[in-house]
Amino acid sequence: MSAPLELIDIGANLGHESFAHDFDAMLARARAAGIVQMMVTGASRAGSRHALEIARAHPGFLYATAGVHPHHALEYTDEGDAEMRELHAAPEVLAVGECGLDYFRDFSPRPAQRRAFERQLQLASETGKPLFLHQREAHADFMAIMKSFDGRLGPAVVHCFTGTYEEMRDCLDAGYHIGITGWLCDERRGLHLREIVRHIPADRLMIETDAPYLLPRTVKPAPSHRRNEPMYLRHIVEELARDRGETPAQTAAITTGTARRFFGLPRP
Repeated sequence: MSAPLELIDIGANLGHESFAHDFDAMLARARAAGIVQMMVTGASRAGSRHALEIARAHPGFLYATAGVHPHHALEYTDEGDAEMRELHAAPEVLAVGECGLDYFRDFSPRPAQRRAFERQLQLASETGKPLFLHQREAHADFMAIMKSFDGRLGPAVVHCFTGTYEEMRDCLDAGYHIGITGWLCDERRGLHLREIVRHIPADRLMIETDAPYLLPRTVKPAPSHRRNEPMYLRHIVEELARDRGETPAQTAAITTGTARRFFGLPRP
């Protein structure tokens, strides 16, 4: 039997409706797989409220982020900003986001995405909290907006990184952390990640499932459904360790230590 690992999932959408029917069993499977703490992602106004509720129900194990994803950018009104500020007064909410830019889907107009992003960066600058960031097909605008806040922000992680080596270097040179998901395990679109993850410094690397999305395609036997869940974080660590030339225990230790420092997580 393989050695136990101590893992932190920095991004799981546990408020998703697909978890409603077996939530407690899903958490039990996560614990059995070595997950000691998780960040529940808030990606909309309602979703952020729900993330906080979930975190409050599982103190010491679950924590929350609060933010508005670019898909929901039109929600970020003055009222929405006030609601985010109220949520960020809660001790369980440890990061601003998920926020950023998404020019791949363009579910919200790009000017609205940029405004919502800037307002959340302003919130992060005022609270001093870390940033949980989303960027897809918008690298140049994303970096320009982030750089306009140089010197005013705390730590930042580019969650679910899927970009090029050059984009990763831009993020690392700017001081950002990198979040790696099961995208790494996708032979159709993640092969480049296997080549570049070895270049992420240990103190900038974190891991996440982005559950229920991005079920690792290399999980064997493949489940009968496509729902990802936190217990598969262990599989991602094993794949990532191989690509970095490390043991799973080494990769687990560095990513857990980095996540604990980044979010200010207490030891469970």
